[in-house]
Amino acid sequence: MAKNIVFVEIPNRTPGYWGVVFGLGGVVVAGLFAAYNMEHAGHVITGMTNRVVWGTPHIFAVFLIIAASGALNAASVASVFGRSIYKPLSRLSGVLAVALLAGGLSVLVLDLGRPDRLIVAMTTYNFKSIFAWNIFLYSGFAVVVVVYLWMLMERRMAPYAQGAGLIAFLWRLALTTGTGCIFGFLVARQAYDAAVMAPLFIVMSLALGLAVFILVLFPALAWTGRAIGAAIVLRLARLLGIFVAVVLYFVAVQHLTNLYAAEHHAVERFILADGGSYTVAFWLFQILLGAVAPLFILFHPKAAKCRVMVMAAAALVVIGGFAQLYVIIIGGQAFPLLMFPGMEVSSSFFDGGVASYAPSLPEMVLGVGGVGLALFLVAVAVKTLPILPMTLADADIDPDYQPPPEPEPEPEPEAEAEDAPQPGGGDDADAKEENAEEDKPA
Repeated sequence: MAKNIVFVEIPNRTPGYWGVVFGLGGVVVAGLFAAYNMEHAGHVITGMTNRVVWGTPHIFAVFLIIAASGALNAASVASVFGRSIYKPLSRLSGVLAVALLAGGLSVLVLDLGRPDRLIVAMTTYNFKSIFAWNIFLYSGFAVVVVVYLWMLMERRMAPYAQGAGLIAFLWRLALTTGTGCIFGFLVARQAYDAAVMAPLFIVMSLALGLAVFILVLFPALAWTGRAIGAAIVLRLARLLGIFVAVVLYFVAVQHLTNLYAAEHHAVERFILADGGSYTVAFWLFQILLGAVAPLFILFHPKAAKCRVMVMAAAALVVIGGFAQLYVIIIGGQAFPLLMFPGMEVSSSFFDGGVASYAPSLPEMVLGVGGVGLALFLVAVAVKTLPILPMTLADADIDPDYQPPPEPEPEPEPEAEAEDAPQPGGGDDADAKEENAEEDKPA
């Protein structure tokens, strides 16, 4: 039976904590400075054009938003599906979800071009637009997860934690569905117009969120000197492997469906064969490094029990996720619009041609600034609140844990009798000599 888990803050004696906090704060300041420059100089200093209007910051923003939904995996498995071994991870899972959402939305708002007009978007709604729906989904998700965290951390609210976890689980599905529908509803883009985008983004969130969770959990425990058992490492590895396999399945369904429809043959040829950097990103980074290599590691009987190897697999999944979003967001915009089906379109404005795009330094810095903000919030939370468990050792969290059998003591050698006669000597030898003398003839 698992013991009661104790949650404590990071102690003051933790080496390098303030260095990490100030480093992440510097990354956030750099991101704000990049946004300031983009606001005043305009998009001329970016790689975006009026054909590619969603650039690298949108890749970071969408990645952080869907990873926020997936970061709640551990809490959902514990509360909704009743897996008690994941219960010690629930608090960090919820905190990371809120932090990733805040980082993603900050990048999204600062990349709009007019962040001062956000108040208009929050007070004037067009419910025919999926973007208006997402305002409620994003803000509602943050509120639901914060309430869920309160019930997890407040003893008297513990009876309501399971219900709050169920609401958070359903809301996260709705949030990721809304994000996927942003692309699925854009019928003008040949690479977007597909109903499979909604379930694809759901499974992407499961994989990317768990990968980020592993990359935060393992270093945090090792950094603070807290034990982590092989059981939880293996379970997280297997769970991540399943999610990666499901993502790979939905990617195959997406492209096979498009190949079946004649109207999508051109965009499929562009992504899979003739797209240059987009084709390389798809096959090398998304499929090979982001899916095949992690699957080999996560289902290997020995590698799946090694924390370093599992972290390496999680890092590859994150790289593959960025590549996948690069192909979907940038590649989908770079492919020319099909304005007149069955006709060839050309003009002095490069209509009918593939749009060029190269990310600029301000775009990259703004995106990394959003990641830095999310990690900064997590670092502050684990320092000020009891988020991390004292231990994740197998004996403390695994209800099926069986201690190894004690080795049987070796038998002690029997002591030799002190009065044991020595062969060839002693009283028996003297008796034999006397009997021999008596038997001699007189």
